[in-house]
Amino acid sequence: MALDSYEFMLRMTQRINFTDEDKTALKTNAEWGLAIAPAMADAFYAYLGNDEEMSAILNESEGRIHRLRETFVAWFHEMFTGMDDWGKDYAERRWRIGLIHVRIGIGPQHVVPAMATVVNEVGDRLRAEGKSDELRAALSRICMVDLAFIEQAYLEVSTAAVLKETGWTEKLFRRMVVTGAAAVV
Repeated sequence: MALDSYEFMLRMTQRINFTDEDKTALKTNAEWGLAIAPAMADAFYAYLGNDEEMSAILNESEGRIHRLRETFVAWFHEMFTGMDDWGKDYAERRWRIGLIHVRIGIGPQHVVPAMATVVNEVGDRLRAEGKSDELRAALSRICMVDLAFIEQAYLEVSTAAVLKETGWTEKLFRRMVVTGAAAVV
């Protein structure tokens, strides 16, 4: 049940309608993205630091928050450059980021509001600096692609763990999930 990160990337960019025009808008503004990335990291971690659960995760080990800030700056800038035109390397890096979120215990309930913080904060910056609506839309779309990777990591890891522990087939597990969801609604 291993995820093909590139196939997932292609499916998400199509689903979210991330276009060549979006890529051009982002690449054209890559230097601006790099310039604001540290301030974006500050706003992002200030938001997360206000949550007791997230603060504990972020400060769990010596130097973690510093490493995470550096990773955030690189991640943010990569959204503008696409690394390899939003291809296999980009997809694999986003998949690894999703898996790291799962491994260090950052739950989905934290990821969506955190990404909303990024989208809102960068939106404020775009307006303040007179950047185009096209760039805002492109950034919103690539943020949603990246968010989809993180959310998918939770699903893939959880499913794989259940299948390994129980010996169930994937088909049986998915049927049980659908049946369980119907019972809750």
